[in-house]
Parts: sequence; C-alpha cells; structure tokens
Amino acid sequence: MSASHQVVCGHCGKINRLPAERTATNARCGSCHQPIFSGHPIEVDEEAFGRHVASSDIPVLVDVWAPWCGPCRSMAPMFERAAQELEPRVRLLKLNSDTAPSVSSRLGISGIPTLLLMHHGREIARSAGAMDTKRIVAWTMAGLARS
Repeated sequence: MSASHQVVCGHCGKINRLPAERTATNARCGSCHQPIFSGHPIEVDEEAFGRHVASSDIPVLVDVWAPWCGPCRSMAPMFERAAQELEPRVRLLKLNSDTAPSVSSRLGISGIPTLLLMHHGREIARSAGAMDTKRIVAWTMAGLARS
C-alpha cells in the first residue's frame, strides 16, 4: 500500500487521501469534484477551522483577521498571493476573529492580524502584524524548517 496524505476539501469539508507520490496541484475532491487546491486562501468558520487543523496532514497557515481592521485589509491581497506560492505544501485559511470568538480566545489571539502556522493540530509558529507576500512565504518556510 502506498503512502498518502489527508487533506480537507475547502469546498465541501470532506477528507481526501492524496497519494504521496503524485503531485497534489491538480487533485480533485472525491466527493464534490472541485479542485483541492485553488491557489486562494479558504474562509473558514470555527467548525471548518477545527476540521482543517485536526484532519490535514499538511501544515496550515491561518490568518486571524477582522473586517474592521485596516492592517488586516491591507495584508489580505498579500496573503492571497502567498497562497499561490505555498500551495499545495501548505493550506492557507482565513479566520474572522469576530465570527469565531471562541477559537480566537482559545488560541490566545490578542492582536490582529495574527498568522499561525500549525501542523498536526499544534501551533509551530506565530506572528502578529501585517506582512507582505515575500515575508509571509519566508516566515512560513522558516517555521516549517524549524519544526
């Protein structure tokens, strides 16, 4: 039996097994048939956040933000571009702290925007404050190298 990685579909939330020996760039969900990776961050609620963090074998980069936050809005296009560079090695999620207050509280979010790099359900790196695309990618890769 060949090795595989579990990845949560950003469209329907189903868990997919992707063969490790094949590129995941063009993979499609076995349930909804949508692309698993689209080169865009996925907007998640509390439930979807928990599912991605607990069930994905690939690292997850989370942007905790709020719509009223100026730095959050200015970083959004940079985070979008970072998704194009980091997928399929990393899944990028956007978590609105206003609509997910219990997750934000549990994670100890005290300022936004906050980036969290998580793998297998545990936090491996955290950074508060806006970053440009180059810094987001470099910070993520450095965090993965340390873990």
